[in-house]
Amino acid sequence: MSSVSPRAGYSLCLDIISLVLSLLVFMSTVRAGLGSTWSASEICPLGHFPCGNVSVCLPQVLHCNGQEDCPNGADEEHCGDNSGWANFFDRTIQIPLPRDLSTDCFLQQYPDRCQCIELELQCVRISLNSVPHVSPNVTSLSLKSNEIRVLPENAFSRYTELQRLFLQDNCISSVSDRAFNGLFKLQKLSLSQNCITLLKHGVFADLHQLNWLILDDNPLKTITVNTFTGLRSLFFLSMVNTSLERLPSSRLCRHMPFLNWLDFEGNCIQRLNYSTLLSCDELTVLSLRANHIKRLPENTFQSLHVLGELDLSSNQIKELPLNIFRGLQSLQILNLSQNPLSHIHLSQFDHLTQLQSLGLEGVEIPDIQTRMFQSMKNLSYIYFKKFQYCSYAPHVRKCKPNSDGLSSFEDLLASVILRVSVWVMAFLTCFGNLFVIGMRTLIRAENNLHAICIKVLCCADCLMGVYLFFVGIYDVKFRGEYNKNAHVWMESLECRTIGFLAMLSSEVSVMLLTYLTLEKFLVIVFPLSHLRPGKNQTFTILAVIWLVGISIATVPLLNDELFGNYYGRNGVCFPLHSERVEKPTAKDST
Repeated sequence: MSSVSPRAGYSLCLDIISLVLSLLVFMSTVRAGLGSTWSASEICPLGHFPCGNVSVCLPQVLHCNGQEDCPNGADEEHCGDNSGWANFFDRTIQIPLPRDLSTDCFLQQYPDRCQCIELELQCVRISLNSVPHVSPNVTSLSLKSNEIRVLPENAFSRYTELQRLFLQDNCISSVSDRAFNGLFKLQKLSLSQNCITLLKHGVFADLHQLNWLILDDNPLKTITVNTFTGLRSLFFLSMVNTSLERLPSSRLCRHMPFLNWLDFEGNCIQRLNYSTLLSCDELTVLSLRANHIKRLPENTFQSLHVLGELDLSSNQIKELPLNIFRGLQSLQILNLSQNPLSHIHLSQFDHLTQLQSLGLEGVEIPDIQTRMFQSMKNLSYIYFKKFQYCSYAPHVRKCKPNSDGLSSFEDLLASVILRVSVWVMAFLTCFGNLFVIGMRTLIRAENNLHAICIKVLCCADCLMGVYLFFVGIYDVKFRGEYNKNAHVWMESLECRTIGFLAMLSSEVSVMLLTYLTLEKFLVIVFPLSHLRPGKNQTFTILAVIWLVGISIATVPLLNDELFGNYYGRNGVCFPLHSERVEKPTAKDST
């Protein structure tokens, strides 16, 4: 039995080391330095968010709910955006001081099953089918969740001291135009969760002191300006999920001069006339979320000089007029999320100098530029569809999504595991392949053609090691302030160069391994055949492999626009995922 020569044994060991290193390079390409194939914004469905660098998606309602639902606690991080309704509420509503608790009742007449405290009466879920008779000095009356179907004339006329009236969840279908006659002191009225289809003109005529009117969840399809006659002190109007198909064509706030908050969320409104909001001079919060609005006239919001929050999210707006936000100098919160916007003008937000929070979740911005957000110097929070967009707003304090699974707002490599893996794989790849090349040079191989292939494979793998070294170096350089440098970095020559090296290494390694695998297959399946490439053929194949690899890696270099969308799509500059590159049309360029 013949023994294996030591030289052949060394050669075999070097081949095994080379193949193992190639496998490690492939793994590092997928898992460490080139992890950009996993995109949190693509894996997580709408309405869900990723748990930082962990490939776990949770419903949006669990974000910042006071409990750590993510394994790494990422759902309770960056919860500092307190701008919005809560902020305006604190500034515009005076919270009453707590009063001494008392169980005494000062009402002489009321149903037995009702609960009375001082002058306040609660008759909740006691199957009432009409307004009960109670003492006329009652100041607060709650008739929630009963079986009242009709509010007749003068239903509450004897309760002249009434300040708060709650009638929600009764399925009231008919309201007389004189149902609230005599309630001159009423301040808060809730008619939500009923079956009201029509509010007659003058139904609120006596409610001169009313501050809050809540009509949510009623099948009201139309309203007119005269529906709100008499509400000269109204501060808050909520008509959420009322099936409204249109708003009055002009001066909605004619009879509500002090209206401050207006909520039309979840209706079927398709358009706004330019004069609808003309008289709403005191409006601070306007919500038109989840309607069917397709277009907005340019001067829709021109009279809303004190507007602080505007919510246009979840509509069907495809394009915003250039000067739609002119005059909104006081606007602090703007939400345009979940709209099929096809284009955003470069100067779209130039007038919003006081804006603090901007929502653009679910909005594709193919022509995004840093110029779009530069004028908003006070912008502190911004919400995008993709993490990569955050690099175009480097001055914003908080940007979401926080990460794409690879980079974060602070670091090029967000995870400690990624950082360690990049350096370890870089050292193993570079020095391991250099060791194989050196040993292959010193030890004379029995199969020179095979040895040449192994050396070429090691050279290709070394390029990946160089790439990983540079990724690690720039990760250290940008540590803690990556987003400030992200855009410049992804468009830099350094990013393009290492992206080219990584792409070349990947392509050449894969093709060489395919060639070596095919050669071994022929040796095993046809051991007595002469189907072997000769020396000249081998050199030709190797040259072709390198040329093909260089061609594939160089194509993006020929076009700066394509290059920026190819190598510069993520911070590690490697194009493992591709998306359709949208070029601006003639219309967009104008």
